[in-house]
Amino acid sequence: MERIAGRFARSEPRRRVGKFVRGLLADLPRKNCWTIAEWAGEATPDGMQHLLERAKWDADAVRDDLRDYVVDHLGGDQAVLVVDETGDVKKGNATVEVQRQYTGTAGRIENSQVAVYLVHATPRGHAAVDRELYLPRAWTDDPERCRRAGLDPDEVRFATKTQLAAAMLERFWAGGHTAGWVTGDEVYGGNPALLSVIATHGTGYVMAVSCRTEVHTPAGKFRVDALMRKVPRHGWQQLSAGAGAKGPRRYDWTAVDLIPTHSAGTCQLLIRRNRTTGEVAYYHCFSPRPVPLPALVRVAGTRWRIEETFQAAEGLAGLDEHQVRRHTPWLRWVTLAMLAHAFLAVIRADEHREYPARTGLIALTCNEIQRLFALPAASPNGQRDHRLRWSLWRRRHQARTRECHYRRRAATT
Repeated sequence: MERIAGRFARSEPRRRVGKFVRGLLADLPRKNCWTIAEWAGEATPDGMQHLLERAKWDADAVRDDLRDYVVDHLGGDQAVLVVDETGDVKKGNATVEVQRQYTGTAGRIENSQVAVYLVHATPRGHAAVDRELYLPRAWTDDPERCRRAGLDPDEVRFATKTQLAAAMLERFWAGGHTAGWVTGDEVYGGNPALLSVIATHGTGYVMAVSCRTEVHTPAGKFRVDALMRKVPRHGWQQLSAGAGAKGPRRYDWTAVDLIPTHSAGTCQLLIRRNRTTGEVAYYHCFSPRPVPLPALVRVAGTRWRIEETFQAAEGLAGLDEHQVRRHTPWLRWVTLAMLAHAFLAVIRADEHREYPARTGLIALTCNEIQRLFALPAASPNGQRDHRLRWSLWRRRHQARTRECHYRRRAATT
């Protein structure tokens, strides 16, 4: 909170934002201005609502502080930026950006609100560092609707999800930060303009592409699924894309050299095959310098970190529980929820470095840290001891469960 204190000119919102973030981390069944205000001991939710709607502070400036905080504590040579969108199912059509559209959260077309996020991931941890609300043309072409949602019609312009991703990446680089790689799903991997922006900054990428994508090889032009069928049986390597909940995520992998599409660097087609189902995934890869296959596999596996980030930020910090209609409150709620989750990710990384887990216990997770952080400091010693005993029991049980899953996975392999 000291990092962002200077963004609040008055003492009242400065104190209240601290309560708000702690409320987002509290053990509440539902998080909104009403429940957080009650938890904070305030007589009404008016102060919390004022903080989101009318108080004078810049959510984008707090976002910049959040980005610096994450990079300072989680940054490293193996940093990967992950872009993806997530949707929140909503009712009605008055809330900013809500309309019937496809959302991966529901897996179908629903009345929803979609936003694009940028996640910073390293072996130490991962957290969201930027966000942009996706506004469909039905909104940008309707000035009155924008005005009711708190948007200035003269400043609103339609931007695709890939354009929003490019803007967030540009902000990350403009902030003086670097990352070795960028990864994303087919929505972003199929956009040449976005790939060109990434390559221009000398950053590598491993982007998923559809099976219908055509690529240029020294032997000619092929669809990627046709190219996969030309790989000989001995051309596959079994590699892990990272540790999962039930063991290493092992797949068959191969890489095919492509004709470079950028002025400097190497391009490859990375292919992943599920050893059980035979399901195949394709990735278009670029690197400023040649890299071995395991390096590409590591980056491809990092893409799943954004799903873990969404799940943790929603479950632990209320990222998707905002009950606001206008753009400014949405921007402020999401930024503070990202900050709350980043705090958990940083504490987790610091705990793993300074206090390695004892034998028979899993290392502290963000979920466990949130449980312990939510314990009132003034609780009787008996209650604190009770919560700590339960924390140790959970970590022992989870360690045994993980060991069983890993053994079963190893035996199956």
